[in-house]
Amino acid sequence: MYRSNVLVCGGTGCTASGSTAVIESFNEAIAAHGLEKEVRVITTGCFGLCANGPIVVVYPEGAFYENVTPEAAKEITEEHLLKGRIVTKLLLQDSTEDGGVSSLNETQFYKKQLRVALRNCGLIDPENINEYIAVDGYQALGKVLTEYTPERVVQEILDSGLRGRGGAGFPTGVKWKFAAASEGDQKYVCCNADEGDPGAFMDRSVLEGDPHAIIEAMAIAGYAIGANQGYIYVRAEYPIAVKRLGIAIDQAHEMGLLGKDIFGTGFDFDLEIRLGAGAFVCGEETALMTSIEGKRGEPRPRPPFPAHQGVFQKPTILNNVETLANIPRIIMLGAEWFASMGTEKSKGTKVFALGGKINNTGLVEIPMGTTLREIVEEIGGGVPNGKKFKAAQTGGPSGGCIPAEKIDVPIDYDNLLAIGSMMGSGGLIVMDEDNCMVDIAKFFLEFTVDESCGKCSPCRIGTRRMLEILERITSGKAVMEDLDKLETLCYHIKMNSLCGLGQTAPNPVLSTIRYFKDEYIAHIRDRKCPAGVCKDLLSYSIIEDKCIGCGMCKRVCPADAITGEKKEAHVIDTDKCVKCGACVDACKFEAVVRA
Repeated sequence: MYRSNVLVCGGTGCTASGSTAVIESFNEAIAAHGLEKEVRVITTGCFGLCANGPIVVVYPEGAFYENVTPEAAKEITEEHLLKGRIVTKLLLQDSTEDGGVSSLNETQFYKKQLRVALRNCGLIDPENINEYIAVDGYQALGKVLTEYTPERVVQEILDSGLRGRGGAGFPTGVKWKFAAASEGDQKYVCCNADEGDPGAFMDRSVLEGDPHAIIEAMAIAGYAIGANQGYIYVRAEYPIAVKRLGIAIDQAHEMGLLGKDIFGTGFDFDLEIRLGAGAFVCGEETALMTSIEGKRGEPRPRPPFPAHQGVFQKPTILNNVETLANIPRIIMLGAEWFASMGTEKSKGTKVFALGGKINNTGLVEIPMGTTLREIVEEIGGGVPNGKKFKAAQTGGPSGGCIPAEKIDVPIDYDNLLAIGSMMGSGGLIVMDEDNCMVDIAKFFLEFTVDESCGKCSPCRIGTRRMLEILERITSGKAVMEDLDKLETLCYHIKMNSLCGLGQTAPNPVLSTIRYFKDEYIAHIRDRKCPAGVCKDLLSYSIIEDKCIGCGMCKRVCPADAITGEKKEAHVIDTDKCVKCGACVDACKFEAVVRA
């Protein structure tokens, strides 16, 4: 029995920040002080507050340390672990009160969250199956195999109101019901871990921090529909997730929780990992299934739907990681428990990857119906540097932008669709007054053009034509008729593309036109970018009366575009200027202006 447990985040974010070196430092310091039998260091998954990593939590006190360095690890060992004195200067900033440590649930970042899918992330060792079992792991699987019929499992998921967390929000129980009713000598359960939205890392964090939850959920799904084989399709760019999944699958086999005759019930179920090459289109279910088969990842026409003809033309269900992470809790606590959270048509919680112009970057899990204001201003800590909130982009390249006037809209599937956005997998990018909304639309469309598989011409050609129009607008070469052409093209692509990638590709453009049309008009008619982002529409000049000839602007100019003698007004050669803005930042007298 250890008197202290040191939990160190080993997710991708903290690993990139140096948590591996922190773990080594803890182990060395603990050994140096002879504490090996008293203190245990545990590598966990993501705690959520990614901007503050590496994160370390010491139990039983619950001291939450942020931005921990190897040197800080030694200090924590010598002061906290050896002498029992919490190092208050290293604690999470708002976790201290009168020199003590308050509950994490009372901090600004955590107090409005409700962790269901993320319930074990940061709390257990994801590479130790015994720790998952210690928090009721695999009890849900045992319960359904010994107490439930497959029909009852499906009904429980139906009654819970769980909808797919991958983007479309299709009822999970309905999908399972269709597959269970399909005739077939072989059926499959697939997990979509091909998280491709820019700025999204929810599924990766669940796989890194709680892989056994996904294994257990897939086995439950297999029992419900009559499948004995599952595939986890995960992108190869997630090496930590892939490693921990492999370890978890091996451990489950060793304990008889995967394979033949699970729990002595005669139920067989096995899992394999399939690595994706990072193609965004493979987030679409039929393209993903085609890739699992070893073919080029391209979407297939529907019908037939995967519940009837999926992987290898056999009945298949596909759920994303976050959807599956909810399954064991629904089985253990009941459909009514899950349905008691959220809104009438959007039950439960939703995980968001909160990023962009926000103070608290990281993973948040909130009940459906929480407002965007609560996420941005309370959980996220607001927009930094005193800037004004302008918009939030949800749903990645398939979503849309929510303007500031809609900040009090409760977030759920239907409300987001009504205002021109969508839930998507859960990326939430915050933007401030310095963001150009036309440039944002162009950024997402550039991504979609690159990721289009090219199978259907509306997506392959149409998105390219849309991007060309946006490039004309941001370079000051467009006319007002281009805006009408852009909208017409958006609706044509939405109606005629083969799969969800093309059908939703126009969403960022349509939502920005809907709420920020004045910016489009300014770019086209006035040849101005109100946010000062689009370089082709910018010009720099020096106000003669304000310039004292200090030479700072001249020294930082990378193009030698600024001339002038010391203590005399300087001049910018607009032909040489590369419009980097370095001169504006360097001038302390506000003599350099951007127009």
